[in-house]
Amino acid sequence: MNILQVLPELNVGGVETGTVDLARYFVSHSHKVVVVSNGGELVKDLEKINVRHYHLPVHKKSLFTMIRMVKELIKIIKSENIEIVHARSRVPAWISFFACRKTNTAFITTCHGYYTPHLLSRVMGWPKLVICPSLVIARHMIESFNVPHERIRIIPRSVDLERFTYRGNEEKTKHEFIVGIVGRITPLKGHSFFLRAMAKVVRTLPFMKIWIIGSPPENKPSYKEELEVLVKRFGLSNYVEFLGNRRDIPDLIAKMNVLVLATISEEAFGRVILEAQAVGTPVVATRVGGVVDIIEDKTTGILTTPKDPAGMAEAIIEILRDNNLAKTLVRNARKKIEEKFSLELMGRNTLKVYEELASVLNILIIKISSLGDVILATPSIRAIRHTFPKAKIFCLVGKDSRQAIERCPYLDGLIVCDLKEKDKGIKGLLSLARKLRRYSFDAVIDLQNSRKSHTLSFLSTAPKRFGYDNGKWSFLLNNRLKENPLVLSPVEHQFRTLEMLGINATENHLEIWPSKEDEEYVNQILQTEWIAHEEQLVGINLAASRRWLTKCWPEKNIAALCDMLVKSNIRPVITGTEEDLPLAASLLKLTPAKPLNFVGKTTILQLACLIKKCGVFVSADSAPLHVAAAVGVPIVALFGPTSPARHMPSAKNFIVIKRDISCSPCYKPECKDIVCMKYISAKEVLDAIEKLIIKSR
Repeated sequence: MNILQVLPELNVGGVETGTVDLARYFVSHSHKVVVVSNGGELVKDLEKINVRHYHLPVHKKSLFTMIRMVKELIKIIKSENIEIVHARSRVPAWISFFACRKTNTAFITTCHGYYTPHLLSRVMGWPKLVICPSLVIARHMIESFNVPHERIRIIPRSVDLERFTYRGNEEKTKHEFIVGIVGRITPLKGHSFFLRAMAKVVRTLPFMKIWIIGSPPENKPSYKEELEVLVKRFGLSNYVEFLGNRRDIPDLIAKMNVLVLATISEEAFGRVILEAQAVGTPVVATRVGGVVDIIEDKTTGILTTPKDPAGMAEAIIEILRDNNLAKTLVRNARKKIEEKFSLELMGRNTLKVYEELASVLNILIIKISSLGDVILATPSIRAIRHTFPKAKIFCLVGKDSRQAIERCPYLDGLIVCDLKEKDKGIKGLLSLARKLRRYSFDAVIDLQNSRKSHTLSFLSTAPKRFGYDNGKWSFLLNNRLKENPLVLSPVEHQFRTLEMLGINATENHLEIWPSKEDEEYVNQILQTEWIAHEEQLVGINLAASRRWLTKCWPEKNIAALCDMLVKSNIRPVITGTEEDLPLAASLLKLTPAKPLNFVGKTTILQLACLIKKCGVFVSADSAPLHVAAAVGVPIVALFGPTSPARHMPSAKNFIVIKRDISCSPCYKPECKDIVCMKYISAKEVLDAIEKLIIKSR
């Protein structure tokens, strides 16, 4: 595997040292490693292990510099044949994100800090997988950055046990205690509270050395000057040594009697704690962030409250006075490091995440239209799953249509939108797009092919977006195909989109997935109507939709059909939504046949179970027609203003009835006469029903 790590710089620090350690591990396991940074002291360590380093200003927050660095990183990715780009800080992450988009390279981040949730930090949560060094950081990324928990991978930082060999407490100097603090000199690291604590310690144990290892940022030298003032004020001038940045950290920590971590903010992890514990130096640390993942209080170290010099001093004195306690703490800590925090474990787990990242494909299917259209998409969803069995596949679906596929076994999840209310307008669309970006999709398959769906495809930031070049803002897709001049069925029309992904879909049957509870509900309502098991039922759907009144078969024709069915010893069953209740009431007045009335009494999945009880189902071009096709019941399909060639669902046993008149299909939702539907007689529908019943016997 060819791995590129990108970080701001390579001076002494936890992130930087961890990068070098991981590089060493990867190289030892026959992987190629490249590192990009602004340089630093640790570049020499990379060169010793034959890791190539590119010196680039990837630390600068200048927009122009970042744009230039994207181009440079693209060159490196291509020339080095990089497969995984691992960013370890925010500016490098922005640069890496766009470079990976251009090169179609896997992108991953490690969140080394407790980031403030603003725009600059958002990119840290964008990859498909996000590495966090501690539970605290993982929880922060989930709660503050909305990173789904299933995309978080917790890999604690480690220590190279070959560099930090255990020396134990026996090698410590007996005539003088050494207490040290290691880390960049910034206010958040708590140096001032450490000095206040040490002022109390030296009054009890005067034979003391205090080492401050680390330097302030180059642009903030005043931080060290402030500490020097405190040293004089607390009377610690004879005790304190500022050692600056050092390359011999293991040796220095090994000589300490106690290492202190005084951080006052949410520490991401605390690598220096591991380094101290590895060499056998007891640790006193503040109870912040990921520190609690490392230290078990009074077992592997001592935890104190942040900004509490008195408590810190008490803990330091306790360890220095009690040699048995010190031995117990370091012995327990070393054992825990070997079990949970070794470089071998971190390297192995990181490689597993890389392999998972390279193999995981996140796919979004967009189908935000009507219920019937969503059912028509089930063959495409099935084909996508069969082609990509290990992919994470989600479907963006409308609120009113979600029932049709909420139990779909081919999907890993649904993303439900409400374009009529919550997600309405530009503001709602942008909010929905933010939600989509949380999933870090690799590909979007737009089966809706509308302006809204094309816009959402683009705003999802998926690098691959598939759909039709239909003039409805289809320029937002980067994989488009022209409309076929031939008239295609809805399923065949969708299959053409799948061909761009190398999917050869042939099985066009529809599916729907009712539950046992849905079946039991239908059985119960049929029992209340005293339906005999052998009684022949024929379902009749009353209407199409409120928007498409022209699709509806006139109620007088439905009433006539009900009368004819009863005379033929067939029990009619009428179905519909709650909106159709007035129509049902009117129909019942027109016919003495008294059909079974289940209008407004079923969900779409319960309707599927009810239709399965019927020998034949009669419907205009509507969602129930698609449901009947999905459950395999023979269909009599009535078409008028729309074309059956374009809208008839895939079915095994069906008869289409359509009047050949000059104005049909017109695709008009309103019409004064609707002769195309009026001219479909009850007698010819009955004849079609009887043919299907005979055929199915």
